[in-house]
Amino acid sequence: MLEFPQLLTLDPLDPTVIDLAPSILAADFAHLADQVERAEAGGGTVIHVDVMDGHFVPNLTLGPPLVKSLRRATRLPLDCHLMIENADLFIAEFADAGADWISVHQEACPHLNRTLHLIKQHNCRAGVVINPATPVDTLSEVLDIVHHVLIMTVNPGFGGQKFLPETLHKMKKLAKIRAERGYQFRIEVDGGVGMDTVAEVVQAGAEILVAGSAVFGEGDAKVNAQALLEAARSASFERV
Repeated sequence: MLEFPQLLTLDPLDPTVIDLAPSILAADFAHLADQVERAEAGGGTVIHVDVMDGHFVPNLTLGPPLVKSLRRATRLPLDCHLMIENADLFIAEFADAGADWISVHQEACPHLNRTLHLIKQHNCRAGVVINPATPVDTLSEVLDIVHHVLIMTVNPGFGGQKFLPETLHKMKKLAKIRAERGYQFRIEVDGGVGMDTVAEVVQAGAEILVAGSAVFGEGDAKVNAQALLEAARSASFERV
């Protein structure tokens, strides 16, 4: 895997550190490199890549060839979110294509510990994801080995869905567990993050914000990213 600069904002204990991860699922693929560049100019620090197989979730999206092309277009870390079955079979391929972070779903990995260690063996940062109906407690035995925990605030499969407020308590619970146990994972959130929801997810404990439509929808991605980050950072000083 190619070597790229790591993020400088990696301290999960600093409540003012917020990273924006623009999700290319909502981008115009005919102008993907340009759109990613605009999102980065607006403050994006991670590029989120949603990988769906049509089995674990009802949609079919991106694969390693696109990740490889995207790797040539940006030096930002690529955050590959695998919404797929049999993730172990594809981890090496995504790592070779240029992924920096790889996250897998608790619900799709019967041997989650092994899968997370496999990601780390391929020199990628390992993340674990849970769907809206999955309790945080199911992650108890892997929180000490992950780089990030991704909370889905919509049911995965399609972009542009409405945020589910009943997921907010999971961020608060994760932040509490991390503080009590001295862990270093970061809290990521994906689904319906926009100007109308960003304050409440940040106040609940989210630090990495995945945003697709809010960045790549109407208007300029740079302007949209700047506005979202400004709102998020203001909210970070009001953590509950």
